[in-house]
Amino acid sequence: MNIVFGIIIGLIILMLLVVAHEFGHFIMARKNGVTVKEFGIGFPPRAIAWVKKNGKWQKVPKSDWDKNQDSLVFSINWLPIGGFCSMDGESDADTRKGTFGASSFKAKTKILFGGVAMNWLVAFVILTILSFTGMPKFMEHQFYLGNDADIYYSDVVVANVLTDSPAAAAGLTNGDRILKINNIDVHEPTDITHLGKENAGKLTKYTVIRDGKEQDLEIQLNPADAKYALGIEMAAQTMIRSTWSAPLVGLGTTIQLTGETFRGLGQLVWNLGSGLVSQLSFNAEIREAGRSDIGAAGDAVSGPIGIIGVIFPQFVEAGLPNLLLLTALISASLACMNVLPIPALDGGRWLMIALYRLRHKKLTKETEEKIVARSFMVLMVLVVLISILDITRL
Repeated sequence: MNIVFGIIIGLIILMLLVVAHEFGHFIMARKNGVTVKEFGIGFPPRAIAWVKKNGKWQKVPKSDWDKNQDSLVFSINWLPIGGFCSMDGESDADTRKGTFGASSFKAKTKILFGGVAMNWLVAFVILTILSFTGMPKFMEHQFYLGNDADIYYSDVVVANVLTDSPAAAAGLTNGDRILKINNIDVHEPTDITHLGKENAGKLTKYTVIRDGKEQDLEIQLNPADAKYALGIEMAAQTMIRSTWSAPLVGLGTTIQLTGETFRGLGQLVWNLGSGLVSQLSFNAEIREAGRSDIGAAGDAVSGPIGIIGVIFPQFVEAGLPNLLLLTALISASLACMNVLPIPALDGGRWLMIALYRLRHKKLTKETEEKIVARSFMVLMVLVVLISILDITRL
């Protein structure tokens, strides 16, 4: 049930992040005089739609769904896998007034990168909120201002129960969160060690959370001269809370995430490229090292199946701060991915338009569609390959 709930939450979050991206395109298109025909949440088939006429929103009858509307249509669709912003004349070659093609190069730049900016903005807002309420420490040199940082631990979690230990005999299991010992609050691993020594040899009450429910366990601890009192290995997440500097921390962490994402992408491409080239070597050791590089590249990526089916359920289980952190990370990653010079993505499409302008050549609709379609096919092949990797991991 927890996995199903995590998958549902994952689908909703990914859809909202894509909708936010498309909303960035929508805002920039409207501000630059480009007509938006439809803004949709989800993908067709359509569930319901409204059209704006005379300044008022009116529901579009199902019989009129296939008819062209004279003004903006807002729709909700059945497939919860994103959203879309359909502009008039999306080809660069279109010259009709109010179309994307007829807008200036500056306007096209704003429209194409509006979605990227929106994803970075979402990451910034989430990270600012987290820095104010308590952000998990997830990078070695994570940005924060030392004179405005309260560093503490989250709930202490049982990472491993030693065989034949008092913890094992009492039924303590991996994943249990230890809240109290003899009604004394636990804040960090050293609290458990200290209280364990204080109560060595005694029947001690441990209050834990398991599967979202609080329960008490009576545990007979080992005597003071034993190797350990309880017999567990612990994990506790470091948290950082800021006050007045929260927006600065949100901005700094967003920049850090962006840098780490591009660094990771560069490392991924390097590992994959060098690994493939090394397979042409006659040296067995070089080929083996290359296979390791290819394996590292495969382990570094996760597709829709891995993200929705594995990562989201784990982060939902880990609590709201970690789930929000994952949302911010994915939002920043979406921004970075869409900047890449791949014609099917925003950055690639902008580069294609820019190159044709620099060469003083006209980018015809046929040429643009052919380049984008081929690029999209390559991306889909990569998605399928990554999804196969996800399935083998599952």
